[in-house]
Parts: sequence; structure tokens; C-alpha cells
Amino acid sequence: MEAGSIQEVKHELKELSQKDLVELCLKLAKYKKDNKEYLSYLLFKSHDKNAFVSEVKEQIDVYYSEISPATNLYYVKKNLRRTLRIIIKYSRYMDDKALSMDLYIYFLNKLLDSRIPFRNSKLLVNLYDQQIKKINALLSSLHEDLRADYKKDIERFTK
Repeated sequence: MEAGSIQEVKHELKELSQKDLVELCLKLAKYKKDNKEYLSYLLFKSHDKNAFVSEVKEQIDVYYSEISPATNLYYVKKNLRRTLRIIIKYSRYMDDKALSMDLYIYFLNKLLDSRIPFRNSKLLVNLYDQQIKKINALLSSLHEDLRADYKKDIERFTK
């Protein structure tokens, strides 16, 4: 089955009644957990993105509290990747590069403060470097005033 273009979908959605739209949204929400989470975000949390970012940061704190610096680095990597998947998903939901960058900076600050010996693992060093590249890519797409504010935060990672 081939998916229709966005224009085709938009045209068909305009043709539907409000009742049919509600039913369609509920079917989408039942189909996949990600659809339900995204719909919940749009309905309940998209109006206050800063509060949503605070909730995500709390979730990151919980994930970091589960990581022990003495744990095998393989398990540390798995937990860090899980945390990054959450950040990536919620960054897509927000569609705000400055707030996404804020989450990535928070993630790296937590990593540096956690006393995890990530420099002992090539995989974790690569993961760290990838996040710095992602931050720099986001930084280049921001307004000049925001760039100057974030450069101070990023200097810690390039040392």
C-alpha cells in the first residue's frame, strides 16, 4: 500500500466531519503508542513547552539516577542510549530547536557531572562526540542572539 501525499491527506481531512475526525484520531491513537503520546502532547502539553522540557529533564534525572559509575560500561551505554531516545522523541514533538538544544546540553552536563568514566570506552566517547555535533548543528540554525547565549554553555564540552 502506498501512502498518500500530505496534500492529498489534507484535502481528505477537510472533507470529513468533526465526528469523523475525532474517530480517525482515536483510531490513530489506538494503533501505536507513539501516536497516542504525540496526540497527548499536542492536546495537553504543547501550550507550555517550558513545563514540558522541565518534565523531560526530570525524566532524564531519573534515568541518570539508575546509572552507577561503577557499573559495566556496556550497561551504562544502554542506559544512555535509552535516555537519548527519549530526548530525540520529545525533541521531535516540540519542533523547537532551542528547546531541543537545551535538552541535549542538559544531557551532556549530567554525563559530565555523573562521574561515569565514559572516556574509557570508545563507544561512549563516540556517543558524546555525536551529541556535540548535534548541538553544533542545532546551534548553527538558531538566531544570532540565542547562539551567543548557548555558546557559553557549550564551551564546557569542548575542553
